[in-house]
Amino acid sequence: MADTLDFEAVEVAVRRQALRLAARVVERRLNADTSDHTGPTLACACGQPARYAGRRAKRFTSVLGELTLERAYFHCAACDTGFCPRDRALGLDGTSLSPAVTRLVGVVGALVSFAEGSALLRELADVAVDPKHVERAAEALGREVAADERCVVEPGPPAEVTPTLYLGMDGTGLPMRASELEGRAGKQPDGAAKTREVKLCTVWSAESRDADGTPVRDPGSVTYSAALESAASRDTDDHPSDFAARVVREATRRGFPQAQRRVVLGDGALWIWNLAEEHFPGALQIVDRFHAKEHLSTVAKVVYGVTSELGRKWAHQRHLELDAGDLAAVVRALETHAPAHDEARKCGEYIQRNRHRMRYPEFEAQGLCTSTGVVEAGCKVAIGTRLKRAGMHWTLQGANAIIALRCTKLSGRFEDFWERRSQVRAAG
Repeated sequence: MADTLDFEAVEVAVRRQALRLAARVVERRLNADTSDHTGPTLACACGQPARYAGRRAKRFTSVLGELTLERAYFHCAACDTGFCPRDRALGLDGTSLSPAVTRLVGVVGALVSFAEGSALLRELADVAVDPKHVERAAEALGREVAADERCVVEPGPPAEVTPTLYLGMDGTGLPMRASELEGRAGKQPDGAAKTREVKLCTVWSAESRDADGTPVRDPGSVTYSAALESAASRDTDDHPSDFAARVVREATRRGFPQAQRRVVLGDGALWIWNLAEEHFPGALQIVDRFHAKEHLSTVAKVVYGVTSELGRKWAHQRHLELDAGDLAAVVRALETHAPAHDEARKCGEYIQRNRHRMRYPEFEAQGLCTSTGVVEAGCKVAIGTRLKRAGMHWTLQGANAIIALRCTKLSGRFEDFWERRSQVRAAG
């Protein structure tokens, strides 16, 4: 054991020494190049000439450690601003992190808390970035991702579109800072709000089958897009948004409009079906069977008590009737309890309103998914796991930035985003 620990210490020491040597070599090569000083003046962004004002040093964090860069500095008297052309050329404009470190920060910021991300960078890459800096850099990158998502809507080649595509929508509450909740109605006893709702869209395919022949989600087929946005066509909120446009973009990227069969799954909320009918007319609408059964189980607990065996049996029987397509029997059972229990009345109305979306035997005969858990899991995986941990309270801007970053990472699009970002910066 002692030999193992000694070898580990030697490995760490040698690695750090090698990084320091590499850092000095890179630093010398960068600072030996003075080609960024092209003359006494250089055009400023305002259109006026900026005058050369010497070389200035900038300290930044790289994967090799801390480096000091000497670069040409130009000052524009017209707009009283200064700039260093090399900063933009090297991807250091407005940041003290190298592009490689910024990328690492983006990855950890999408997956874990800022404090955990800082610790991971130190532990795995020996890169020191404090949690607050991780937060600022990750959110800045997330805002870039969000802007990129709005601009890049590239449908896949027709050959890549599977015969059946599923589109799911759902919402989940996100704990917000008090300043983001002023004047908003909520579910607290005093009528105040503690959360705002994240709307999530997910698209997937399910051509695979399990041993029983039931459709199952194809591995790697799920993509996400989400934000703190309203689903209303006209949003009168202080922060106007358009979740419908987000859904259309994600559907377009995945080739949903071109799929032979298009299925929209949801928990039965009216805003989901309104959006589906407006933007995807002709798509088959299905109430996720898990949610329907959850409603029935809730009624059983209200009527018979949470731990009642009779209630468990009642719910089980309703589930069997739902699976068999005997909605009339389900509604009759609910009507029996409706006069005394409002929850039963509401559930009966919910089923009546969505009868045509609950034809489960018919859907199964067509080889369609009716309850995959993808949408429910999406809220947990894409939002809850990262943004709804104990003690977290978000600003609108910060939450949307990290949501965009996480959705891009989980959807397998981070590499494409980074390539576009690198190309834009190189061209600039």
